[in-house]
Amino acid sequence: MSELPITHVEAPPGLEVATLASGCYWCTEAIYQDLKGVEQVTSGFSGGHIVNPSYEEVCIGTTGHAECTRIFFDPKVISFQELLEIFWSTHDPTTLNRQGGDVGPQYRSAIFYHNQEQKEQAEYLRKSIDESGAFDQPIVTEITEFTNFYEAADYHQNYFKQNGDQPYCQMVVRPKVEKFKKIFAMKLR
Repeated sequence: MSELPITHVEAPPGLEVATLASGCYWCTEAIYQDLKGVEQVTSGFSGGHIVNPSYEEVCIGTTGHAECTRIFFDPKVISFQELLEIFWSTHDPTTLNRQGGDVGPQYRSAIFYHNQEQKEQAEYLRKSIDESGAFDQPIVTEITEFTNFYEAADYHQNYFKQNGDQPYCQMVVRPKVEKFKKIFAMKLR
């Protein structure tokens, strides 16, 4: 098997990039979109072994990709550490390859770090949270070097805002977003 080409991510001037997977990307995107300092959130796939997978291929669970979001953020307004604190507060990082009813490796908890500083912060916070006893089970979040990101199809972008009345959005995304907004109200636009 040959290696996948590296996806080079150029953040706009003054911004940094984070790539996070915490289950269904519709949920993750909806949480990060309204944060102060977050300039763009794009749903897609990382961590797999085929080039430019389709949603249908990823859903089968054999491509190795995780549904994730690429986040461009202004570190003067919100730090990578703050993004990670939100990350660990808005999904269950102790369940392997699942979030709620969404099951398979495409729904795993993962941080795809873009530099050594992000790696160190992610590892430090994972260890600190694990040792704090905040969760009954050990954290299984994968911390892996970023290599590639493939954008999901257009109809998957901004999904919750455009399809909020859809049953999955009502039953799964909306409760997560409402809980998030209560806890992190001071960080919202």
